[in-house]
Amino acid sequence: MHGKVVLITGGAKRVGAGICRRLHGACASLMLHYRQSAGEARLLQAELNHTRPKSVALIQADLLDVAKLPSLVEQTLTTFGRLDALVNNASSFFPTPIGEITPALWDDLIGTNLRAPLFLSQAAA
Repeated sequence: MHGKVVLITGGAKRVGAGICRRLHGACASLMLHYRQSAGEARLLQAELNHTRPKSVALIQADLLDVAKLPSLVEQTLTTFGRLDALVNNASSFFPTPIGEITPALWDDLIGTNLRAPLFLSQAAA
C-alpha cells in the first residue's frame, strides 16, 4: 500500500477506524470520510498524522445526497493527486423490527448500504 491513496467512508469509528489504522500502517494515505463523527475523525486524523504528517485528510458528507458523492472523489484527487482504492465502509445500522419499518428508515438503510456505495464506486471509476 506504500504510496497508495484510499478513500474510506465511515472511517472515524469502530470498524472504519480499524480499517484506517490498518491501511495507514501499511503506508497508504487516507481520505477519511465521516458524516457526524467530526470529533472522532479529527482525533484519528491527529493520531495517524502524528506518525506520518499530512497522510490523512478529512471529508464530511452525507452519503444519502447522491449528487454530492462525486465531490468526495474530486476532493481526494485535489488533496492527494490520485485515488487508488475505495473502501465503502459507511452504513446505517439500527434496530428495524418488522411492523415498525417506515419508508424513511428503509430509504436510510438502502441509501447508505446499497445506493451510496454504488454511486460512489461509479464516481471513483
